[in-house]
Amino acid sequence: MALLGAAWQKGSDPGEVLATASALRDADGRGWFEGWTELGRRVRSDGERAAAAGLRTSARDAWLRAAGYFGMGLVAADALGDENRLLAVFREHRECFDRFAAAWEPAAERVAVPYEGGTALPGYLFRPAAADAEAPTVIVNNGSDGPVSTAWTMLGAPAVARGWNALLFDGPGQQSMLFEHRVPFRPDWENVITPVVDFLLGLDGIAPGRLALAGISQGGYWVPRALAFERRIAAGVADPGVVSVVDAWWNNFPPELHELFDSGDRDAFDGVMREGIAEDGEFAAFWRWRAKPYGIDSPFDLLTEMGRYDLTGVLDRITVPLLVTSPEGEQFWPGQPRRLYEALPGEKAFVEFTAAEGADKHCEPLGRALFEQRVFDWLAARLGVTA
Repeated sequence: MALLGAAWQKGSDPGEVLATASALRDADGRGWFEGWTELGRRVRSDGERAAAAGLRTSARDAWLRAAGYFGMGLVAADALGDENRLLAVFREHRECFDRFAAAWEPAAERVAVPYEGGTALPGYLFRPAAADAEAPTVIVNNGSDGPVSTAWTMLGAPAVARGWNALLFDGPGQQSMLFEHRVPFRPDWENVITPVVDFLLGLDGIAPGRLALAGISQGGYWVPRALAFERRIAAGVADPGVVSVVDAWWNNFPPELHELFDSGDRDAFDGVMREGIAEDGEFAAFWRWRAKPYGIDSPFDLLTEMGRYDLTGVLDRITVPLLVTSPEGEQFWPGQPRRLYEALPGEKAFVEFTAAEGADKHCEPLGRALFEQRVFDWLAARLGVTA
């Protein structure tokens, strides 16, 4: 559904999405991967032909759609058991987005945010066509496995459409930092966002008092975590609000398995989990995909590490104005948006999205116009702008 909803910002074509999804209705993981990557290559070719003919807009739009289709294929890449193919398709995806970003008007700036150990976080800084030194800047915090094209359609594009700047970046465990550099997630996300803020404030045309931080999916944990420590941000958005990341995993496991974990018997727990992974190919691919960004092999150690992704101990530090979304039917962190909102000590907003509005489910995939209106209007009021 997320890919279908991306059509609102030209990140997909509904006909292409529905036709491909229909053809892949009974496909296994390998078939899913092949079907979406084939579509990505076809649309990329359309973009190349348009570019060769000097048709900049058609080329730009095709490259964005192709990037999204390659990104969808990557979701099933672990079903192949071939890291080389995953990396190759990731690079096809990123090449398409690079071409899209370069064809944007004005062209997006490829950036490298200085990070720990002499490394850098790759990103894209989009600015509006009409330069404005007082324009707000939205730092787009992606989720656990979404491609950069999704970060653009969900948060970057609506920011730029309002005359704002938008910074998209790959943090630890995300996209290029994971696939190309093997840098895993970290729970202390303030050590990611603070370098991003330092970088932005060193650029011309970035208004220091008008920085916003918005996160989607697991970004709903990382945003409030960062705001507990980074005070140079004027407002934040958590879509949806997340307090404890690991709950999304435990919600899918039987109570007996949780009890075994709580017993502390690492070997027994790992044995049961690995037996289940070995018996179910689809579950094995899902596990590899979801576990990959943490870089931990033992299921017991992985879930122990994920238990550190919890805001409970820092909630009283979050005083930056924060909007928390709560979509009806939230399938990963049900109940957590309300839990986060009620614990916040500072200025806050709680925005519900419902099935009756067509904006339910995780990250409101089919309610993007309504999401943009409510969320960006709230941000505009916090940032002191009217656009």
